[in-house]
Amino acid sequence: MVAADVPALLQAIDGRTVELQSGTVVLDTQGIEVQLIEPDWRTRFLDVITHPNVAYIFMFLGIYGLFFELSNPGSILPGVLGAIALLLALYAFQILPVNYAGLALIVVGIAFMVGEMFVPSFGVLGIGGAAAMVFGSLILMETEVEALQISLPLIGAVTVVTGLFIFALASLAIRQRGRPIVSGREEMLAAVGQVSEDFDDEGFILIHGERWAARTTVPLHKGQPVRVRDLDGLVLVVEPDEEN
Repeated sequence: MVAADVPALLQAIDGRTVELQSGTVVLDTQGIEVQLIEPDWRTRFLDVITHPNVAYIFMFLGIYGLFFELSNPGSILPGVLGAIALLLALYAFQILPVNYAGLALIVVGIAFMVGEMFVPSFGVLGIGGAAAMVFGSLILMETEVEALQISLPLIGAVTVVTGLFIFALASLAIRQRGRPIVSGREEMLAAVGQVSEDFDDEGFILIHGERWAARTTVPLHKGQPVRVRDLDGLVLVVEPDEEN
């Protein structure tokens, strides 16, 4: 029986006979009191996060957050928010009819797109990753119920955003790789300093505003420019800087 609302339903079933374990009962719904029970905040919250589209968004937010945290250790906030979003998505997926082949395709697609950052595949990995993400998203929900399917515009938007996100990180990594080294052993090699006092074997030089112990194979004179050739512990191995 289909009714437009609760009063119409009560009127339609009035006088109907139903069979119960205790026997036959005639329904009397005239003047019956209707009590409406509203869902509490917890039920409403769980209803929101278990919506397929919301769970899908949470999954990618979690992946973005964890990926950003791993590529930038110490950020903390993206990692925390990403872990929370990913756990909420996993909670929703264990309630929803998820096709794990689709979930695997999404993970593989993201891995391919990340691989494009490190492997010169001329776009093959990136395009293949985007295709895997789209196919995985289309078959992610193992049901014919339309209400439980992920929105097609959402799939397209997430795929584009994921591609742009990974492309931006790749561009940032390439720019960082091209910057000169400003600290550590590698930065000290080939750096130019100045002899602080005459010495033939071991002495001191000034470099980056600091006084370092140095060793050389040729006599050096105060004020002479020298270039770092190697490091032996905390002792710099230097030679005269002919360019200066």
